[in-house]
Amino acid sequence: MIEAYQKILQQASNKKVENKKFLDRLKKQKPNGIDQLFQQLNDEVFEEVDCLKCANCCATTGPMLLNKDIDRMAKTQQLRPATFTEKYLRIDEDGDYVFKAMPCPFLGADKYCGIYDDRPNACRAYPHLHQRNMLQKMTITYHNSLICPAVAKAIEKLKTHFDFG
Repeated sequence: MIEAYQKILQQASNKKVENKKFLDRLKKQKPNGIDQLFQQLNDEVFEEVDCLKCANCCATTGPMLLNKDIDRMAKTQQLRPATFTEKYLRIDEDGDYVFKAMPCPFLGADKYCGIYDDRPNACRAYPHLHQRNMLQKMTITYHNSLICPAVAKAIEKLKTHFDFG
């Protein structure tokens, strides 16, 4: 990860309490147009952040894998789903399939995904800034701000739109 992104994540870590309070307050206020604002901020921050210079999500955070994800990835690896599961996956404390270890076994040294076209749905949607019902996703947005520089930047930009005094 490049130094500029490390700095953004360090700043987000330093502002954990402030950001958590801000997002909790935002959720309670229920401002109109918040999904559209998040979409706009998503577009803005990804003009500034290049995932291929970061890949912190792939290095640190394993996605929850659905059966259809496992089937798709197993096919890509020319494995039976049971063999793929045995080789790469474990069941976590919530009963979900996740990778046995991080970084993701399909993350290349060049930060490219070795199964990009067949990656899990959770990876496709990450970091979840462009979805609907964003107010219901404030907890995951907060957590993602400590992993993804784009989310950290989006929260800082979001703060300029709201003055909670």
